[in-house]
Amino acid sequence: MSAPFLGVECSATGRRWVGPSAEEDRQAQALAQAARLPDALAAILAARHVPLEEVERFLEPTLKDLLPDPLVLRDMGAAAGRFLAAVTGRQRIAVFADYDVDGGASGALLLSWLREMGLGATLYIPDRIDEGYGPNVPAMQRLARDHDLIVCVDCGTLSYEPIAAAMGADVIVLDHHLGGETLPPALAVVNPNRQDEDGALGHLCAAGVVFLMLVEVNRQMRAQGLSGPNLLAFLDLVALATIADVAPLVGVNRALVRQGLKVMAGRGRPGLVALADVARMDSAPTPYHLGFLLGPRVNAGGRIGKADLGARLLATADPAEAAAIAERLDQLNTERREIENAVRAAALAQAEARGLDGPLVWAAGEGWHPGVVGIVASRLKEATNRPAVVIGFDGDEGKGSGRSVSGVDLGAAVQRLAAEGLLVKGGGHRMAAGLSVTRDKLDEAMARLGELLARQGAGAAGPADLRLAGLLMPGAATVELVDRIEAAGPFGAGAPAPRFAFADMALGFVRRVGESHLKVGFGNGMGARLEAIAFGAFDGPLGPLLEGHGGARFHLAGRLEVNTWRGQNRVQLRLEDAARAG
Repeated sequence: MSAPFLGVECSATGRRWVGPSAEEDRQAQALAQAARLPDALAAILAARHVPLEEVERFLEPTLKDLLPDPLVLRDMGAAAGRFLAAVTGRQRIAVFADYDVDGGASGALLLSWLREMGLGATLYIPDRIDEGYGPNVPAMQRLARDHDLIVCVDCGTLSYEPIAAAMGADVIVLDHHLGGETLPPALAVVNPNRQDEDGALGHLCAAGVVFLMLVEVNRQMRAQGLSGPNLLAFLDLVALATIADVAPLVGVNRALVRQGLKVMAGRGRPGLVALADVARMDSAPTPYHLGFLLGPRVNAGGRIGKADLGARLLATADPAEAAAIAERLDQLNTERREIENAVRAAALAQAEARGLDGPLVWAAGEGWHPGVVGIVASRLKEATNRPAVVIGFDGDEGKGSGRSVSGVDLGAAVQRLAAEGLLVKGGGHRMAAGLSVTRDKLDEAMARLGELLARQGAGAAGPADLRLAGLLMPGAATVELVDRIEAAGPFGAGAPAPRFAFADMALGFVRRVGESHLKVGFGNGMGARLEAIAFGAFDGPLGPLLEGHGGARFHLAGRLEVNTWRGQNRVQLRLEDAARAG
């Protein structure tokens, strides 16, 4: 194991700081010189193992370079052909979508495309509590009676009986969840995570799969002398879904999000405009805005409100309707936060009593709202660096949701539990899963899940190391540098934003903001100073340590960002960790 960066073996938050390897340092120096890049940007590219000849393409990801041929996915030709036949034949189409952001955006993609073709479709989104995830037999039977084609988006890969029940209608599945050994009896199942796929496009969310199908539909239309809608205008929906579903920002996802953010900045979609306004977004959209401001509000309808609100918002062309739905979703999101806080406190107390040092952290409670168990599982995962499952019981059966850590495939483990009969049902993908379990099998199921996850290495590490791209001086942290660093983005899942360290800093002002946040001014004693904000610092040891600094000097670490205030742009550090210097 290499020496800790700046000698920090255990920081304020209990983490070991890890810097670039010697090889990465050499590659960064070579890139900086050959490509004339700032050292900080070169360090990021070296950590991503971007060779010199790929630097330009990496910094300017384009769909032209990265978009795959849709036909590399199995069943794509059949799916696109049947969808187009329904369009040209003016057949009745139903869209069955999941109730989260990815499902809502996927449904909105199809509805928006059809609207531009002068067609409508029936949108059906199941109620999270009454119907649960994915197609169910009664709903599919009803839709099949009144429609010629049912398109299941962000669901359906494991829905054998419900799809078989859709007698009289063709069914197409456009999904990305982990597939089983057999496929449902649909006309086409397009899913990069089918077991007979090579996984090369496994990082796509469902909206990405839907977008690829529409690319193929447009191509088939051109072959028939027809023209379809401009698909670039739909990339705002794909970007939102990709970020909100925590899909890895690698490969074509980088181009989809980068271009989608540009489309969103044009404020052409009434639903996203209304949502941005109620969220009080006052700058151009970034992955942060999509993941933490817009996504949770779209999700709020499916979590604790009316399931189809998010999809309806994203699909509507009516600004008045968009404003009304966005306002309702904003209210629901506030209610969701209150419910989440109560469940989180109870779940954390239970998990701590059980112990946080095993391969799995889990908690289950009576009446915990199924709409927030996934968020709470994510919070437990972040706090412990372990896969986490949170289950809410209503009667004898509990519905739960899990979140995983890098390198541990939770979806496959949950699917195996279902196959072994320990779960009523379960499925998902590498980083997230859903499950249902009876009360009498809860302890046995969680013990078995922990055993399966331990075989993958879960629980072997303590708090996650803090990986740093390198050192910076306060004077080097300019708006221009942050702009150059952003060219290596977008940053998010699978492509974390780079963290930089500022060594041996003297603290100036240290001020508590609100209940738990901290603002700090710091410098190196040579004139240049920088400000930092640490959100939630007083929820852990970071805030008290810095507030009581007593004149000591510190190494500080975090992400650089541009803070816009009254038309002025200033760089600030999003402070994440600190350690005493010397």
